Amino acid sequence: MSTETPSPRPPLVAAADSAAWLEGLLAAGLERRRPAAADGLALLRSVDDLLLDVVAAAARVRRCFFGTRIKLSFLVNVKSGGCPEDCAYCSQSRGSEAEILRYPWIDSEAAAELAERAAARGALRVCLVAAGRAPSGRDLSRVEGTVAAIRKRCPGLEVCVSLGLLREEEAERLRGAGVSAYNHNLNTSERRYGEICTTHSYADRRATAARAGQAGLSLCSGAIFGMGERDEEVVELALALRELEPTSVPVNFRIPLAGTPLAAETGLTPQRCLRILALMRFVFPDTELRLAAGRELHLRTAQPLALQIADSIFIGDYLTSEGQATEADLAMIRDAGLVVDGAVRRPEPESGERVASRRRGPGTDVSANV
Repeated sequence: MSTETPSPRPPLVAAADSAAWLEGLLAAGLERRRPAAADGLALLRSVDDLLLDVVAAAARVRRCFFGTRIKLSFLVNVKSGGCPEDCAYCSQSRGSEAEILRYPWIDSEAAAELAERAAARGALRVCLVAAGRAPSGRDLSRVEGTVAAIRKRCPGLEVCVSLGLLREEEAERLRGAGVSAYNHNLNTSERRYGEICTTHSYADRRATAARAGQAGLSLCSGAIFGMGERDEEVVELALALRELEPTSVPVNFRIPLAGTPLAAETGLTPQRCLRILALMRFVFPDTELRLAAGRELHLRTAQPLALQIADSIFIGDYLTSEGQATEADLAMIRDAGLVVDGAVRRPEPESGERVASRRRGPGTDVSANV
């Protein structure tokens, strides 16, 4: 018999200790109030024993405002690579040596065809992304042609565009072209921004977000986690985003592609991702919260729990990395008891899969499945 002393378990937070901050976050969310920063910090530092309580509380807020609906969006990288900015997380930045697809602007009809295919799978929004510091006049003309082609094929589809920094007249031109929304993430906290990017500032990003809203575009602005940020910075970023009053908030978990300037280690675990996502739900109780890049890599088998918090996801691939198969996403949504927004709930299709009779292990000459 072993004489080793068992490793001590992490100290548990007593129910009385956890109730105050979790109940405070839940109450603030249900009442659409700004949560206390200290409560958000307590959430991020809570022990794993409380994780299901945190998820359940965030799920209550999600269901209060979004029920069982989940909205699907789809990304089209209309121009890949060659960005002059030095964002350390990005595989398209000037400092990146990542092996990614690099190509000029794709044809408007090709982009529209992709949008149409995504809409047929249930997507309500398509996001057109072009790497670069800011759009040129020619870039804007290309976007106008692409939006027109999409509108012709899919009149009701929301079109979100992400082109970098914007001037007021450029934002107004996009609005006039029929663009529904503009994406411009804050990405990280103000105090850390200079460590992530030096070719533009945090203030530049805030200014572009403000101009998009002033032009009448719906603002899509979120963050990328897994860049070495501290708990305090996660809370600061979430509350700073709330001040922008976005209508949708994408939550990205950094994908550490080889060759990007930022070190490969992200510090993310499924538990950490769920806590961050729950915090964002409490900060944005009635705002579309989109589970974006990195969910497959970092949440892994905990993705269904994340769907109880977020009310939106991207289907298909991301800008320079591949995503989960759309069929797998749709099955995961069904299995989580959720329904695609805009779709009619139908009986589950027969999977055709059957459990195979055992033909290995005891009683056979084949090695056991261990």
